[in-house]
Amino acid sequence: MSAIFGVKRLANQERLDASAEQALVEQCRRQNFEAFGKIVDAYQSRVTGFVRRMVASGEEAEDIAQEVFIRAYQNMSRFDGRSSLRTWLFRIAYNLCVDHARKKQRIAPEFSMTENEDSIDVSDVRWDPEAIVLGDELRDVIENAILTMSEKLRTVLLLHDREELGYEELAGMLNVPVGTIKSRLFLARSHVQKAVESYRR
Repeated sequence: MSAIFGVKRLANQERLDASAEQALVEQCRRQNFEAFGKIVDAYQSRVTGFVRRMVASGEEAEDIAQEVFIRAYQNMSRFDGRSSLRTWLFRIAYNLCVDHARKKQRIAPEFSMTENEDSIDVSDVRWDPEAIVLGDELRDVIENAILTMSEKLRTVLLLHDREELGYEELAGMLNVPVGTIKSRLFLARSHVQKAVESYRR
């Protein structure tokens, strides 16, 4: 996907393939700082972008993003390879964001619908932001919509639609069924679409 939320993805943010990841992980376990630097170079922008949308304060978001990589380096021996390194880093980032929100007691209000999220059966019809000509005002409307939804909806929306993590990856990361991931994604997209429609009217 070339763009999401009106922001084009950076061309230089290339993912490491599985063999490259494994080689770097093994070197990091031997305290190789240069190898860890390559991991930071590969994923820092993505992790920081995710945290900035999860945490209200830019300064605090930067601190949390740095903490993600500190925790990753300290716990590299515990990375078992069952998920990709990228997913593991996002899991650390997500947990730190949730911990931060709880400490600050500023968890965003839930976006509620009458249906139970686990019971919604929806197909994966991807919301296409490229169909909308995004100006500065509309971009702000979308960003505000993302910030005002609950962290569980925001997490799934950002990691699936922006970072392209699959349903199974997200289900494993968040310890919920795949159906719950699909339902949360549906609710998150509906929340954004509602905000966009209100703006356009």
